[in-house]
Amino acid sequence: MYNWDDLKFLLAVARHGSTTAAAKAMGISQSTVQRRLVEFERTLGSRIVVRHAQGCRLTALGMELLPLAEDAESAAFAIARRVAAHGTNLTGTIRLTCPEAMVDRLARSGLLDAFHARHPGLKVELAMSDRFLDLARGEADIAIRAGNLTGDDLIARKLADSPWALFASSSYVERHGRPASPNRMNDHIAVDFDGPLREHRAAIWFRGIAPNVRSIAHNNSIPGLIQAVRAGLGIAPLPVVLGLEHGLIQLFEPVPELATSWYLLVHKDLRNTPRIEAFFDFVAANMATLKPMLNGGPGGAAPPRAA
Repeated sequence: MYNWDDLKFLLAVARHGSTTAAAKAMGISQSTVQRRLVEFERTLGSRIVVRHAQGCRLTALGMELLPLAEDAESAAFAIARRVAAHGTNLTGTIRLTCPEAMVDRLARSGLLDAFHARHPGLKVELAMSDRFLDLARGEADIAIRAGNLTGDDLIARKLADSPWALFASSSYVERHGRPASPNRMNDHIAVDFDGPLREHRAAIWFRGIAPNVRSIAHNNSIPGLIQAVRAGLGIAPLPVVLGLEHGLIQLFEPVPELATSWYLLVHKDLRNTPRIEAFFDFVAANMATLKPMLNGGPGGAAPPRAA
């Protein structure tokens, strides 16, 4: 009988295309992934992976097993969520994921410090990523996330709306002047969205108004875009709160179609867990602290208070 744990290695290789990439995603050595796959195949008596110069591909059997392995994984995560939700004590860790660009503002707001003072048995652990960590897979417990919501297994609380606008640095404006209008961006230089960010709606909008704009810098993260714009390398659409926070020049009024909504998200299986409920209630009681961090509103909000 094979080890249930071996299914993780099949899934990782199928998702990442090679034992090297799978090992990196799993945080283990490539040799461990390779060894576990060989042992799995020996137990099954059949090949499930074919190695080639560019990586790996699944055999016909591997492809047949893949959806079953995904079902087993989903069941394992569901069991873990139910076990976590069964606890009644206000102790433990809450894994909160949010974009890297907001971590500094979240830390300076005092919100987490106040929560820890209110609930000393709980610890909020930040998982900072511009990639959407999967709450169903247990990569995080709670997310602060902007954009369209997907999946009906998540419970969401809206936090704020965030406007976007075009920004440039003062050094860029001194050298190149200000564009007369957003539709004149082809006469200027852009900082381009790269990698997964190329499908961001701000990137799509920017390409639509300036299809022939020249670009000398490309970035695949919001913090990278901000640094490139601050360095005077070009103009880019950015969240207003971040552009103003970094001393950039807002060139025009916010673009209505780029406004994004921020949500606090949790998987439905964890919503009534005491530690998660405590965090949700605390955030609800301190919306005045949180909103300026997300929408660029006026500062001076009341300090966080106990829920």
